[in-house]
Amino acid sequence: MSSGIPDPAAREPIIEVDSLVRHFGRQTVLNGVSFKVYEGDTFVIMGGSGCGKSTLLRHLIGTEKPTSGSIKIFDREITTMRDGELQKLRGRYGMLFQSGALLQSLSVAENVALPLVEHTRLDAGLIDTVVKMKLEQVGLTGHGHKKPSEISGGMKKRAALARALALDPPLVFSDEPTAGLDPIMTAVVDELTQRLTQKIGATVVVVTHDMNSVFRIGTRIIMLGTGPNQGRIIAQGTPEEIRANPNPAVQQFINGEAEGDAGDDSGELLYLETLLGGSETGRYSRTAILSTKS
Repeated sequence: MSSGIPDPAAREPIIEVDSLVRHFGRQTVLNGVSFKVYEGDTFVIMGGSGCGKSTLLRHLIGTEKPTSGSIKIFDREITTMRDGELQKLRGRYGMLFQSGALLQSLSVAENVALPLVEHTRLDAGLIDTVVKMKLEQVGLTGHGHKKPSEISGGMKKRAALARALALDPPLVFSDEPTAGLDPIMTAVVDELTQRLTQKIGATVVVVTHDMNSVFRIGTRIIMLGTGPNQGRIIAQGTPEEIRANPNPAVQQFINGEAEGDAGDDSGELLYLETLLGGSETGRYSRTAILSTKS
């Protein structure tokens, strides 16, 4: 899918990561990671379990601080930002997590409304209009009143996509967005994500171990290593360059049965921490979510 994408040198970097290192005690999880994500990219971070890709994503979102190194997003250094500054910046992110991270106490429509309530001053009528439009875009017209427990796994992922794109963000982070889906629904979610993010001109950063998705949606890819190459970038480039990479670890990962990360329910907590702010989550009741901001 790299055809038609301008050369990176002709575009502006949205994200710049320089010499990122993260230690947990004596364990090094990220080791000298450096890369740039350019405007319009669908940038894929791949690698086996334990390689550090989810840790890297948490650093990009700003929920973890590196041991050393720097991260710039929209030309702003986020590793030194205070919580209030980070929270304001996150209003420019869309986020799509492995579990879908829909809040179970809210309806599908109320979940999609969350970013609009948190980051805009739109009145209730306009919020309702935007939510209906976003649900229509992902094929969920007529399902807004349902609870997440009342819809299928594929519908949950599409509802989460609608929420991630509610603000038409210039940057979208996506963590294992097709985990747990069958191949047909995986292709549907990939196509929807690609079509809708291209429509709004968003740059996308995706963490995945699904090789079909990697080569279906990726315009640029990095692979993190394990073992002696733990947390290092062992390959990077276009899909064609990754396929042709002679590194045996890369070829084994591409052609073998890649071990995925186990699913869990942490996506909901991560969503709350990032978009809503960890100290603010208690005020999002069913009634509060429908109120307008003063």
